[in-house]
This record gives sequence, structure tokens and C-alpha cells, in this order.
Amino acid sequence: MKGLTFDSFAQNFLGQAPNWYKQTVIAFLLLNPLLLVTMGPFVTGWILVMEFIFTLAMALKCYPLQPGGLLAFEAVLLGMTAPDTVKEEILSAFPVVLLLIFMVAGIYFMKELLLFTFTKILLKVNSKVLISLLFCFVSAVLSAFLDALTVTAVVISVAVGFYSVYHRVASGKQFRDEHEHGADDTIQELHREDLEQFRGFLRNLLMHAAVGTALGGVCTTVGEPQNLLIASYTGWDFMEFFFRMAPVTMPVFVLGLCTCVILEKVKWFGYGEILPSNVRDILLEFDAHEAESRTGRDSARLVVQAVAALFLVFALAFHVAEVGIIGLTIIVIQTAFNGVIEEHQLGHAFEEALPFTALLVVFFGIVGVIHDQHLFSPVIEWVLSLPKDVQPGMFYIANGLLSAISDNVFVATVYIGEVKNAYTSNAISREQFDLLAVAINTGTNLPSVATPNGQAAFLFLLTSSIAPLVRLSYMRMVVMAAPYTLVLGVTGWIGVTYLL
Repeated sequence: MKGLTFDSFAQNFLGQAPNWYKQTVIAFLLLNPLLLVTMGPFVTGWILVMEFIFTLAMALKCYPLQPGGLLAFEAVLLGMTAPDTVKEEILSAFPVVLLLIFMVAGIYFMKELLLFTFTKILLKVNSKVLISLLFCFVSAVLSAFLDALTVTAVVISVAVGFYSVYHRVASGKQFRDEHEHGADDTIQELHREDLEQFRGFLRNLLMHAAVGTALGGVCTTVGEPQNLLIASYTGWDFMEFFFRMAPVTMPVFVLGLCTCVILEKVKWFGYGEILPSNVRDILLEFDAHEAESRTGRDSARLVVQAVAALFLVFALAFHVAEVGIIGLTIIVIQTAFNGVIEEHQLGHAFEEALPFTALLVVFFGIVGVIHDQHLFSPVIEWVLSLPKDVQPGMFYIANGLLSAISDNVFVATVYIGEVKNAYTSNAISREQFDLLAVAINTGTNLPSVATPNGQAAFLFLLTSSIAPLVRLSYMRMVVMAAPYTLVLGVTGWIGVTYLL
């Protein structure tokens, strides 16, 4: 073919990603076979995990699906894991996959109601501290009964709605100002300052809400996927699970909310950004315009969405079906009664979640390497060899560290399985087993907020459409989560060590 050269392929590789990033990924792919031969599969497995984490950290340079997928495929080709192992990992977390496919799409059809509700809250509450506290508290309460990914999808939809409204109105306003007064640098600078401050404001709310999902998600069986898994091993029902976790989770919950208030007061770690007055005016104008132009049909859509939201809350709270099936139900309800009947109208609802779903499946390939190469086994064996009174605290630390760099569902699965085996072989008592189960659950949920790798909700936020709009990068998330990591991690460890 005319003009087809090696350079053409090189230019297409990873698209518009920087050359240094492309070269790094190629170096990873070439290095791993050499490491496997010289260092063995265990060391190579840990290096592969670090390489995959690097692709996540550079998510704003290149979406992690492509470079991370290449690493996962290479791991299978090198025999570090098997396709059947990857399939088993996917099937074990299939409810999460269903959730991403259908629940996030279901939330898409609630955007009008969510934007309406949160706009009212945002415009009625003038205190930034109170707004932040509300976002954190509401996210925590919802996550205790819903799934953290569902709550995160709601918050992302709201933030995208706010940003879209401001960007659309502000762009027109800037054009009019420059048309009337000339292309004045001062006018451009004012709009730029408002935009940057508004981005900071949304970043604050998104991070407070994301941490809120961890505060609430650790408390109940339905809050996080690994909670339900742990409950199935221990035999705890909803209320027993809550009371077992309460000595750790309730102090963490209170101190987490206090941290939210303190961060907004002292304005450290990127917090404390307020809503610019010009942006508030735009949102007020938008709200007034929406109220004036709202027709009976628009109001009917809001009512249908509200009914679907109520159904969602009760269906998830009573776990009438898998979360993804409930999501599919609210898609059908909302689209049927709101007249959304064309295929291309439905397709837009799935655009947000499917790239992340694909990334999650790729991630299970890396998890397969962790499983097949027994990367966590030395840590588990060492902790179980310690004195019994030290084991809960050490399990908490080990779980937290591994969950921060890996998938907390997988970490919880491995640890609770090993502890269950120790209990059935009479190596530990039932009382010790219960204590370790609490340590595993809190350890995988609380310190894991340190990085987007540990919390699926954080990773979902990082790879969502709102992240580049508000300049929420991997390292910025790590920095903004740092004070929460310290407070939640230390408080959780004290609870596991001294309060159980």
C-alpha cells in the first residue's frame, strides 16, 4: 500500500500520547520476558503490577485500557496467568460488571432529576463548608445502602451537569463581552480565573463525595462487593455485620466528617475553593430559566425519574435482585415512560461506563497474575505466624497496603479465604476468625483511599469524563486523599487493635 511504512505504525501506536510515554510502554513490554527468564515469575509478577499501576497513574496522558491491556495480554502469553483464570476472576466479580454496564446507564436517565435536586442544594446553601459536609455525608449514607460505584456515578453526573451549564453559558457571555468591548485581555483573564476556581470547587466536592462512599461503604454488607463476600464466609446478616463493624466504622465515620470540615477551614491539600460569584449567578440564571420554560411534559419526566429513584433505593436496600439487574429495570422504567424508544438515544447512556468496564476486565488479567503467582502468599503466612493479639492490627495494615496498590475485592477474597481455611483446620478459634474478618473488611475499605487503584469508585472517577474537565489527575487525587488516608487509616487501626 502506498506510503505504508514502519513510521506510520509508530505514529499510530497509542495515538496522541507523548513519545516518552510510548517509549516507556514499549520498554515495559520488552523488559518483562527478560525479567521472567532471569528473575523468575514472582519478581516479574510484582514488576508487572507496578507497570500496570504506572499506566493508571498516567490516565490523563493515555487511557489505561490500551497500555494496561497490552501488559495483561503479554502476561497471558508469557504463561504468568491463564485465560481460564482471568475468566474465573471476571465471573467472581460479575455482579460488579453488571453494575457498571446497567446501573451507571440507569443513572444517566436520571440526570435531569439529579441536576435539578443538587442545583437547588448548591444554590440554597451558601457555606462551602456545609456544602462539602453535605456531599460527604449524603454520599456516605447512600453508599451504606447502595453501591459506592452507583453513588459515584450520581456525583459525576451532577458535576458534569454543573460544568456543562457553566461552560455553555460562560462561553456565550465571553463572546458577547469581547464583541461589545473588544478582545480585552482583562475580560479573558476574568473568565479564565472563574473557570479555574470553579474547577477547584468541583474537584473538592468530587473528592469529598468519593471519600464519603468509603466512609459509608465499609459499614454494611451492600456497601462494597467485598463486604458481601466476607459476610458469606462469616454467616453474618445485614444487622450483625453492621454491629460487628461499628466499633471501627463509627469512630472513622465521625472523624472522617470532621476531617472534611477541617480541610475546608484550613484550605490545605487543594481544598477550600469557593464557588465564584459569577458562576453562582450563571447557575441561578440557569435554574430560573429552567423553571420558567419547564412544561408539563418536563415535569412528568422528573416525576418518572423520582419514582425510579425511589424504586432504586428500596430495591437495593432490600437486595431484591443483583445490582446490575436493578439498574436494567430502572433503564426500562425510565425510558418506557419518558418516551426514549430509539436505539441511538439508548446508546449514549452506555458511553460513560463501558470503557471503564473494559478496563476493569483488563484489570482482572493482572489480578490473575497475582493469584497464579501467589504474590500475596508470603504476607498472609507471615501475619498468621504472629501472636493472636497482634494479628488483627497486622492484617489491617497488610490489607490496607495491598489494597492501595491492587484491587480491594481481590485482596479481601484472598485474605478471607486463607483465614477461613485456618479456622476450618482449627488453627484459629471462631472468635479470632471474627476479629480477623472485621480487620480484613476495614483494612480493604479504609486505607485503600490512598490511591485510585484501591477503590473502584476512585478509579471510576479518575477515568470518567469529568476528571480531565476539572483537572483531576492521578497524583492530584493521591494528594487530596492523603489527609483522609491518614485519619481513616490510623483511626481504623486503633479501632481494630484496641476497640474490638
